[in-house]
Amino acid sequence: MFTLVRSRLRTAAVALSAVVALAFGGTAATGASAAPAAVKQGPTSVAYVEVNNNSVRNVGKYTLANGGGNVFDVAVVFAANINYDTGTKAAYLHFNENVQRVLDNAATQIRPLQQKGIKVVLSVLGNHQGAGFANFPSQQQASAFARQLSDAVARYGLDGIDFDDEYADYGNNGTGQPNDSSFVHLVTALRANLPGKIISLYNIGPAASRLSYGGVDVSSMFDYAWNPYYGTWQVPRVALPKAKLSPAAVEIGRTSRSTAADLARRTVGEGYGVYLTYNLDGADRSADVSAFTRELYGSDAVYTP
Repeated sequence: MFTLVRSRLRTAAVALSAVVALAFGGTAATGASAAPAAVKQGPTSVAYVEVNNNSVRNVGKYTLANGGGNVFDVAVVFAANINYDTGTKAAYLHFNENVQRVLDNAATQIRPLQQKGIKVVLSVLGNHQGAGFANFPSQQQASAFARQLSDAVARYGLDGIDFDDEYADYGNNGTGQPNDSSFVHLVTALRANLPGKIISLYNIGPAASRLSYGGVDVSSMFDYAWNPYYGTWQVPRVALPKAKLSPAAVEIGRTSRSTAADLARRTVGEGYGVYLTYNLDGADRSADVSAFTRELYGSDAVYTP
């Protein structure tokens, strides 16, 4: 059995910083227009960055030696949290101080990536408080949380939301256990709020197995779904075309280069359209990155500090 690498969750899931309660109806942040990116043929490359430890701007430091295109197409800010207010008995969106710093400094942290043509998505993760995507007790409460998410996307000029249903600790603080309707209501509401934006699924947890309810299947509302187990190949059980799925998942610097290359080769050979990476840090990782870019794009990766 594969074990999920949990080091990326050490501090993101701990509420040590001030709570950010998003005020509804806030002024939308205006993202910078993306410059035309160099043409790149091949799968979409995704990079999760644990911003407690590393800068999301690292995602923009890698290009392809052949053609100069971006290595990474999507940067995932890891991670905001779904928290629980025991007074109001409602879930709310929380940013720790490191995530908040990235968002508050979007002009220098996020816009430079978007100007290169890289999409920037906010991941949302459980925080041991009983609140999760799979246990909203009503459609109204699910829709209220969806509004908090879409308000954050608008306010900070983000390109979408990523769902990671881990560490909710369902049942804590008197919360309910997962139910079949919760995530369906949440995703449906969020898609209505964010037409044209990215909604992605880190394919793990109770929410990932509850994608259909009352005749509504939200699978097609996701732009991407990916394998959550680094160093392995596992096709997400989500009814999406291969172009939107990443069976491959690697942790840069920990997954061996030979495994990363094998998974990239299999991605191309079996016709899948996404390749997932995690834990891009500030070191020159061009050798690790080149291991998979050679297979995905026929080119080495170049690191520019």
